[in-house]
Amino acid sequence: MVSKHNPSGNKKRSPLSIFAVIGLCCFFYILGAWQRSGFGKGDSIALEVTKQADCSIFTNLNFETHHNDVEIVEPSKPKAQVFKPCDVKYTDYTPCQEQDRAMKFPRDNMIYRERHCPPEEEKLHCLIPAPKGYMTPFEWPKSRDYVHYANVPHKSLTVEKAVQNWVQFKGNVFKFPGGGTMFPQGADAYIDELASVIPIADGSVRTALDTGCGVASWGAYMLKRNVLAMSFAPRDNHEAQVQFALERGVPAVIGVLGSINLPYPSRAFDMAQCSRCLIPWTANDGMYLMEVDRVLRPGGYWVLSGPPINWKTYYQVWKRTKEDLKAEQKKIEELAEQLCWEKKYEKGDIAIFRKKVNDKSCRRNSANMCKPRGSDDVWYKKMETCITPFPKVSSASEVAGGELKKFPARLFAVPPHISKGLVEGVSVESYQEDNKLWKKHVNAYKRINRLIGTARYRNVMDMNAGLGGFAAALESPKSWVMNVVPTIGKDTLGVIYERGLIGIYHDWYVSIILLMICSYWISFSFLSS
Repeated sequence: MVSKHNPSGNKKRSPLSIFAVIGLCCFFYILGAWQRSGFGKGDSIALEVTKQADCSIFTNLNFETHHNDVEIVEPSKPKAQVFKPCDVKYTDYTPCQEQDRAMKFPRDNMIYRERHCPPEEEKLHCLIPAPKGYMTPFEWPKSRDYVHYANVPHKSLTVEKAVQNWVQFKGNVFKFPGGGTMFPQGADAYIDELASVIPIADGSVRTALDTGCGVASWGAYMLKRNVLAMSFAPRDNHEAQVQFALERGVPAVIGVLGSINLPYPSRAFDMAQCSRCLIPWTANDGMYLMEVDRVLRPGGYWVLSGPPINWKTYYQVWKRTKEDLKAEQKKIEELAEQLCWEKKYEKGDIAIFRKKVNDKSCRRNSANMCKPRGSDDVWYKKMETCITPFPKVSSASEVAGGELKKFPARLFAVPPHISKGLVEGVSVESYQEDNKLWKKHVNAYKRINRLIGTARYRNVMDMNAGLGGFAAALESPKSWVMNVVPTIGKDTLGVIYERGLIGIYHDWYVSIILLMICSYWISFSFLSS
């Protein structure tokens, strides 16, 4: 019970207890000061422990958790492999295109002009040396017309093609006046005539194929019309012709219509042309024309200038009879009809055919149709004498395979391959996200290297192109991108062509991969993850 004299219930502390507490505090304070002064044994012990635990001798402290005392091994850094320069005799070496090796193969169907890669023990693992005195190429568009002699030191074409005005040698440079065998007035005049029939100017034609291109002057002058031409020619006695094209800043590859399919997907090109390309179109029951049909888009155009067109004028120059040339042209026109091509124009040296947009109005022999092996499964597949069927349509006005927007709208429009679900794992949404990602990447690349996107980097290679997002983000008249789709990955090359870009199938793993210091390609290995 609480006393009325002490309502709080607390008792008064005695003065003795207070003095005891104060005394203890003073004792411990004095004890600590004594230890601190160095006279105490505890301090000397602490100093000795500190000396023995010198942290400088523990350089590999590991603060990771340890389970079951298993030693954690740090991954070793890979050793950088050093490639030595090749002998100077390999300056013009092209993998799988060696002349000595080629001559050991059959001449039939140009087999000896196709790729023939050496066995493993003969593959090179060295850097191809630049020609002596190699110089930075002229920037586009000057490079279209001028090439340093030191970069491609071969004069044979200036002599053999002097009359046809392909290339001229002046001082220390080559000049390309834009001439060609079938366009003596220049490539521009020739293209103007084609444009009177083919809607080149409005963006309907964006991708083109030039078979037997020579130094690719046609493709060079199509570029200023905003048309990307994939040009190819064999490495024959004019071995420098494709190298000239690349040095000029024009898309071109070594290739030939021979015994294997062209390395392009079906319905890739809006237009194809042969300007005295000397391809035997009627041989093998029209197999080569059927291959052009495979890669030609429904509604696309095929141009033939040269034999046998205008045979009445040139039969004596070509040293052939009128009957022979007349029969050849008739056979070409019969084949064109089977392919659903309609002749739209013939005047002078030029004939123009247009492929119909679907097969609703065509009469075709079903026995001559290709078997459904996959029209884009073409890498090193034997060419067959058969017609690639049109994709199915529901009406006579529908474009087989899907209608494309005019360029440049088609660059970022959703390609039919994606809208129709033909690319596994790629949706409209993921395609659009890919575009956003590559725009972001390219902007970052340009901040790091301000020359990207300028005329200094004219020829660019994307070694694993995916959906073509890098090339689309980089799109500019100042540069072009060769989009490579590895054959072991997802087949997206059809998407790339539908966007109005160009590319090629390739298998890096079975080919010789050389690091070239004078590569003639400024190559970005922007590998998609």
